[in-house]
Amino acid sequence: QVQLVESGGGLVQAGGSLRLSCAPSGRSFSSYTMGWFRQAPGKEREFVAAISWPGGRTYYVDSGNGRFTISRDTAKNTVYLQMNSLNPEDTAVYYCAATGAPVNSRVVRIIRTYGYWGQGTQVTVSS
Repeated sequence: QVQLVESGGGLVQAGGSLRLSCAPSGRSFSSYTMGWFRQAPGKEREFVAAISWPGGRTYYVDSGNGRFTISRDTAKNTVYLQMNSLNPEDTAVYYCAATGAPVNSRVVRIIRTYGYWGQGTQVTVSS
């Protein structure tokens, strides 16, 4: 069974940093575009960042303001989301997702582009 397993979430004070990890199990996702989404309480799931395959092009939510960095370690079959200068508005469950479909700057931000999803990891930023 294919799974995406997120880790690295937790409680952090405003201004702090966290690094989320996504380690697929069951298969390699080295040739997939990987994305991060988040869902805050009472809100819809929204795009945060993605890294494409091939090419490794990165995409970010505009509200990230340069605070988020997505990267992948192909040897470890792991994707990371480094989050800096966190604020309470970043509080959400963060989900890792994967797609084997071709992407562009528009579809990479769409939920239904992705066929594989993790269970999510909670990020809570206190003020």
